[in-house]
Amino acid sequence: MTIQTSLGRRNFLVSTAAVAGGFSLGFHVPFLDEGEANAQAVKELNAWVVIHPDDKVVIRIARSEMGQGTLTGLCQLVAEELECDWNKVTWEYPTPGENLARNRVWKNFSTGGSRGIRESNQYVREGGAMAREMLIAAAAAQWKVPASECSVDKGVITHKDKKLTYGAVAAAAAQVEPPKEVKLKDPKDWKIAGKPLKRLDTVDKVTGKQIYGMDYTMPGMLVATVRACPVIGGKLKSFDAAKAEKMPGVKKILAIDGNAVVVVADTYWHAQSALAAVTSEWDVGELGKVQQSTIDAMLKEGLDANEAFVGNKAGDAKAAIAGAAKKVEATYSFPYQHHVTMEPMNATARYTADRCEVWCGTQNGEAALAAASEASGLPIGKCEVYKLLLGGGFGRRGRSDYVRQAVLVAKEMPGTPIKLIWSREEDMTHCQYHPITMAKLTGGLDAQGNLVGLQIRISGQSILASLLPQNLVNGMDPVAFQGLMQTGVEAAYGYDIPNLMIDHAMRNPHITAGFWRGVNVNQNAVYMECFMDELAAAAGQDPLAFRLKYLKPKWAAVLKAACDKAGYGKPLPEGHFHGISQVMGYGSYVAGVAEVSVSPDGTLKIHKITAATNPGHVVNPAQIERQVAGSFVYGLSAALYGEITVKDGVVEQTNFDSYNVMRIDEMPQVETVLVPTHDFWGGVGEPTIAVAAPAVLNAIAKATGKRVRNLPLMNQDLKKGA
Repeated sequence: MTIQTSLGRRNFLVSTAAVAGGFSLGFHVPFLDEGEANAQAVKELNAWVVIHPDDKVVIRIARSEMGQGTLTGLCQLVAEELECDWNKVTWEYPTPGENLARNRVWKNFSTGGSRGIRESNQYVREGGAMAREMLIAAAAAQWKVPASECSVDKGVITHKDKKLTYGAVAAAAAQVEPPKEVKLKDPKDWKIAGKPLKRLDTVDKVTGKQIYGMDYTMPGMLVATVRACPVIGGKLKSFDAAKAEKMPGVKKILAIDGNAVVVVADTYWHAQSALAAVTSEWDVGELGKVQQSTIDAMLKEGLDANEAFVGNKAGDAKAAIAGAAKKVEATYSFPYQHHVTMEPMNATARYTADRCEVWCGTQNGEAALAAASEASGLPIGKCEVYKLLLGGGFGRRGRSDYVRQAVLVAKEMPGTPIKLIWSREEDMTHCQYHPITMAKLTGGLDAQGNLVGLQIRISGQSILASLLPQNLVNGMDPVAFQGLMQTGVEAAYGYDIPNLMIDHAMRNPHITAGFWRGVNVNQNAVYMECFMDELAAAAGQDPLAFRLKYLKPKWAAVLKAACDKAGYGKPLPEGHFHGISQVMGYGSYVAGVAEVSVSPDGTLKIHKITAATNPGHVVNPAQIERQVAGSFVYGLSAALYGEITVKDGVVEQTNFDSYNVMRIDEMPQVETVLVPTHDFWGGVGEPTIAVAAPAVLNAIAKATGKRVRNLPLMNQDLKKGA
């Protein structure tokens, strides 16, 4: 199933003030580049396309860019249908306020779940095609010839010996009635889409021109920083700011939301220094007694609880296992993990009695707009959010708590722009963490080594219960079953097993769970794919051959493609071993083969990972390769080091000295195999994260004879015989 990100705590569409019609180019971020923004307005062709007289093509993209390449991919799709010159393409963000004012013409602003291209490809392509037809119609009218006799290539319209560029007819084309229907190109005819073009945002990033939220500034701006109750869910009882108020640069010290203290100053250094001088008293109640061991005990209890939500069931697994010739059982665990975005949470807000504006990086501009409206107390029509590129998202910036805080502070100082910056320590200890879970897996094999029954009990936290309880289905969290779902185009289970039971005992500690890149597919792939290796070993069969007996065709095809490319089953250098895994996630079929070695002293070296991906359609093959490699950085960092723990109700890890990530010398060689079947649209940003850890764990088991069932690997002794 597809899980949509919430637009906020209330349905703000009801209160939107619509002001349609007569739109011109002029989307800009106030105070960012006034010279260019105030240039002569140029009429748009439609919501997606604006063409200047000099033939510059501006493509508007609603989805957020955070390094994943969605921006370039969507521009390629629009440009493909537009038939423009790619070398003249640039881009801009529309704002969520403009989207609502125009009846959500750009549709979904949410960027998560690898949905940017796979969910919006149809309507952005239609936007490009409609603009193309309008441009051709305008040229044909000028020449007084039938539009059907005209052709276009790279932004030049031709009729016999006559030629006109798009820029020459754009103004007239803006007055043409848009076609009611357009025919989209067959992907086999693509000339821009499907090609490994360079990203549109790279140059500004490497030259330092690109502006992120942390860089943004405007006249008269002050800087704020915040300290919330160290125990998530706790409250602020009192604070003493007497000493801090006298420190240099301090403008205001206040409490917000009943759980946080904020210092506003002329610089971040002054704000942070003063905040350190503020003494606070917190009310944490029983939450202050929570330890990591109590959370673990809660989950362990759920592994054998009588009540659980059933997510996938076939036949009678319990009876099949009871009658099996051999029973195999294992328990795995997966810890809390942090998003560790390189740019901590931040937002700039300016409030007046009749206007609230926010400048920030966000994965959901409409959610940020809803948060601004709610915090300011102003109707949506009097609020706006200007999106900036994100210095990392990974799901964390899908939530708008930092936007809400910035607006609450700005509301206390009307007319003054306030940039709220979370310290790294605040960011690390007040995240919405990857949920903690455990799994107990039980399989039954017959005398011939066939898998006749499988039970998987997941015990752990629900993201929806933490963030979107209204999306629970009769108390159940469907997202908990990602990668193990019975059917669907999102994250369906790939094995055809006659007797199956997969259920979830929901156990929710006070730590907030959130959407972390790859979400629940990550741990579910570890549980399933590592246990498949354990079952294969118990059956005395090769892990690949064992899987292929049960995998459905598309799952099997991508696994075989990865194994073929990696040379699975062929001789490896001495001391090297292969491990395999596969999963369906975010609409795509993916598989990985890891090649590892483990030295006698237990040092792990991941030499190479070969990844095969079937995303249906390929918009930019070079970008997919980068996404796969990047996903392994993220997934392997989590497998090696990712662990958030709790002491006295407080998150223990506070910075990168206590929450490690992969270093460049630890990165394996990555080889990507694209096997698109051209019959669906899948995501590419997140799916392959999930195959990294289980492939490595399976290879480690071969290398050491030891089965690691609890992550991260930094806690495990990999020495043989240890």
